[in-house]
Amino acid sequence: MRYIPLVIFSLLVPFYVSGQLSDRLDISGYFQGNPVFIKADLPPPLTRSNWMEYRLQNRLNIRLDVSESIQFHWQMRTRAFFGDLVRELPGYASGIDVDDGLVNMSWMVASRDKWVLHYIPDRLYFRYTADDWDVRIGRQRVNWGINTITNPNDIFNIYSFYDFDYRERPGSDAVRVQRYFGVSERIEFAASPARNFRNSIIAGLYGFNWGNYDLQVIGGYYRNRLAAGGGWAGSIEGAGFKGEMMYYADFDKENGERATNFVAAVSGDYMFESGLFVTTELLFNAEGGMDELLLIAEDFAPDNPSLSKYQVSMQMTYPVHPLVDLIFATIYYPDENAVFLSPGVSWSVIENLDIQLLGQAFVGRSDSALSNAANLVTASVRYSY
Repeated sequence: MRYIPLVIFSLLVPFYVSGQLSDRLDISGYFQGNPVFIKADLPPPLTRSNWMEYRLQNRLNIRLDVSESIQFHWQMRTRAFFGDLVRELPGYASGIDVDDGLVNMSWMVASRDKWVLHYIPDRLYFRYTADDWDVRIGRQRVNWGINTITNPNDIFNIYSFYDFDYRERPGSDAVRVQRYFGVSERIEFAASPARNFRNSIIAGLYGFNWGNYDLQVIGGYYRNRLAAGGGWAGSIEGAGFKGEMMYYADFDKENGERATNFVAAVSGDYMFESGLFVTTELLFNAEGGMDELLLIAEDFAPDNPSLSKYQVSMQMTYPVHPLVDLIFATIYYPDENAVFLSPGVSWSVIENLDIQLLGQAFVGRSDSALSNAANLVTASVRYSY
């Protein structure tokens, strides 16, 4: 099944070259290179604490307008990894060659002692639009989140705020149906079946406007748990005010009780006259957190979207020049007595060329669950086409 996208590509390219589809086919993407310096104390038999990794990525986005109502979308990542971790970390290649979707389309193109080359599509779907209907079938992003930093409402494909080279965010194999009623009211239904049905996700959303707020209510089945919640987006005195919350309860009982969890994230944002944009967020994850963190490689889940029970986050962007932005993000984990710091600078060199320098560091007590989390510095050069 993993070769299906390549077969589709081989069928599309001849038409595009001949010009028969050139007016209905849009191709875009970028090339990106990332050297990454990592400082991490990994478990034995690994003994070193400083690591270098090099990443090359080609992002390719294809959209075919089959007709006025039907589109075909195909977006993919092809990445090469080199460096110390590839050579010395056991199971490095198998950790990358993972596809949790209904259809396994992950393809380890090549795996050697010093490098690996991997391909995976994260969007591969048909879209049908007519009047007030929007139907999508296939691998897609079901984006129900509202906040900038943490999205408890994103129950289909939550993302990691710490993932520094995946701005598109992951997708899921799903069917999504949207029905709009005017500008501010809609009903959605989405289903993401899994190979084991217990791990499937099936949910509905009702979105509407009330006063100056856009509200949404969500309910459904999340991996053998009841899921219910909602969110809002509005403003207070010119400042953005947003929030999301979800409640989970197991269908199965253990020792006569159901396991439950409640997750809530409330955020505010404001643009100052100087151009400084600030976002702050408070998160509560009742039964959440991690016992231990290594390399920030652990997957987050909608019913456990944080490293600790409490989080206080802030993200700032300041344009020091029309082409240069300073970036800074920090997260405080009160129950772990630890802090995450991420300074950076982004430079738009020319129209299609961007350079970014970014750091990530955890600071806290030695017995914290985050004490072994990796600190890193990375630079990225991205050319868009």
